[in-house]
Amino acid sequence: MAMHGVGRTYDGPPPVAALRDCHLTVRRGEFVAVVGPSGSGKSTFLNIAGLLDTPTEGHYVLDGIDTGPLPDTTRTALRGRRIGFVFQAFHLVGHLTARENVALALLYTRVPRAERLDRADEALRQVGLAQRAGATPSRLSGGEQQRVAIARALVGRPSLLLCDEPTGNLDSVSAGTVLALLEELHRAGMTVLVITHDPAVAARADRTVTIRDGRLGR
Repeated sequence: MAMHGVGRTYDGPPPVAALRDCHLTVRRGEFVAVVGPSGSGKSTFLNIAGLLDTPTEGHYVLDGIDTGPLPDTTRTALRGRRIGFVFQAFHLVGHLTARENVALALLYTRVPRAERLDRADEALRQVGLAQRAGATPSRLSGGEQQRVAIARALVGRPSLLLCDEPTGNLDSVSAGTVLALLEELHRAGMTVLVITHDPAVAARADRTVTIRDGRLGR
């Protein structure tokens, strides 16, 4: 992915420039952390990187595709195929098993149900939770719930794993397990982009980029 002079200004009055002239290239297979305090522009950066919002200036390129000219339907389809999201809150459906929660990410694809469940099992094995596939969220620890959420992000076989404060709701032991998993996925070739305010999380990445007042720095 690459941002070339990306900016995002929200209409006023007065207009608010949330991002300003951002330049960033994340190479395939790289693990990058974007670090900044509250109000620095991290959320706007995340929304643009995740194709949830569009820049008002500059170009955002994902897997060689300039996403700016794309219509909303194409952008939505590209997001579903190319980006896996992991959030601070796990967003699991309480009455569904881990396996069903992961398979849910493929519900609106053309993948048959049996294959959706097989791919969910594969993703759960990938995060070390094959033995917990039948457990509902209430029977899982916080760390296990986040690993299910990571499996859900992986089941669509994305090219970019986009993580927003992935350890924010976890104790230190569970956070360490989740970070070790992200490192393992990175070593296996996954491109990982983590947005965080925590220097300890950023220290696990290959490279750290700071964001402050809507500008990216080093």
